[in-house]
Amino acid sequence: MIKILKDIWIVLSIEARRVFTDSTVLLIFFIAPIIYPLIFCSVYNKENVEDMPVAVVDESPSEDSKRFIHKIDATPEMSVDYKCCNIEEARKLFKDHDVRAVFYFPKDFATRLETLRTGRIVVYGDMSSFYYFKAALLGGNNVLIDEMQSIELERYEKAGLTNQEAEIQMQPVVYETTTLYNPSNGYGSFFLPILLILVIHQTIFLGICILSGDANENRYALKLIPPHLRNNHTQRVTLGRALCYVLIYIPITILDLWFIPRWFHLPQLGNLYTILEFALPFVLSVVYFGMTIGTLFVRQKISPMLCFVFFSLMLFLLSGMVWPQQSMPRLLFLFSQIFPSTPGVQGYVKIASMGGNLEVVRTEYMTLWLQALVYFSTATLATYLKQYNRHRKKEKLHKVHASEEILRKLRITHNTKE
Repeated sequence: MIKILKDIWIVLSIEARRVFTDSTVLLIFFIAPIIYPLIFCSVYNKENVEDMPVAVVDESPSEDSKRFIHKIDATPEMSVDYKCCNIEEARKLFKDHDVRAVFYFPKDFATRLETLRTGRIVVYGDMSSFYYFKAALLGGNNVLIDEMQSIELERYEKAGLTNQEAEIQMQPVVYETTTLYNPSNGYGSFFLPILLILVIHQTIFLGICILSGDANENRYALKLIPPHLRNNHTQRVTLGRALCYVLIYIPITILDLWFIPRWFHLPQLGNLYTILEFALPFVLSVVYFGMTIGTLFVRQKISPMLCFVFFSLMLFLLSGMVWPQQSMPRLLFLFSQIFPSTPGVQGYVKIASMGGNLEVVRTEYMTLWLQALVYFSTATLATYLKQYNRHRKKEKLHKVHASEEILRKLRITHNTKE
């Protein structure tokens, strides 16, 4: 047992020396996992747009339209900064980005309400940004619902009903709407937990692949393995390297998945122990996944950088949070299960945003352990095959050199006899 631990420690020391002497890997392992979450959390910390400038075109100057406009201006999402005479004036403001939404009241708006017909309001929203459109839609709907209740109450009272009877007619069943897990309906509370997991996934994967590519490019991968472990006990090499990365990422995981969400007041209902217990198989599976891909496919140090952005977007879309996994094509769903980020995102959101425990995320937790076991096996096998192939090539090269030496000696002997 002591011999095994000593071998693992030797490999860990060699791998740690590689990490701390490579400036690119230091940047990816220690700077990127901190800078990226801080930047994105700072950008999306303000969950919703407030006082978004809008323009109003009121071709039906009436008490009803004035009341509606006043309520729009009173919403936290919008501010009526311009009252235009016609739609062309409002369109110019919209094209110049002076306003992000336009509310148009047609000439027959008040007339239709007086004759008990449906009044029409046209809303032009800016779809260049999700935030702008959401503010116009949310604020406009809230005003519309409140105004509909006021109009309906007024009509019932004119029909002879008391205020209490009118309220019962409008809402015979009282209901309340409660937004679970994202009370502010903010994009940040939805987006940032996914980002935090992907940052850990991608930085581990990228750093390991860069180290593998550097070793393969400069042909010193075999020298990194102690001589007594080159033919046997390859699993100790895999464990030693993995332990190095896990020790590096323990504090980074605590920072990214626990402290930063609390610092920026993101939904954080899970406890630290549960998050760490869930993060352990996640980090291990990513480490072994990166070691497998790096050993088998990465030949140059620069290669992982070329596909980093592409894979980041793909993993975000395959996480199951942007689009439900149940609605994905079966083949695409199975493909998403290859990556540790898929169960990692699903499980972390359930723990952090929904307050779940390990029993709630049992499926994702066991999937990560299964991935860690599978990728540990593939990483060990890939390392063994690479050593075996290089050993065979070295033997062949040695035999060629030996044959050439024998031929050279025979020629010398033959020339001497002549």
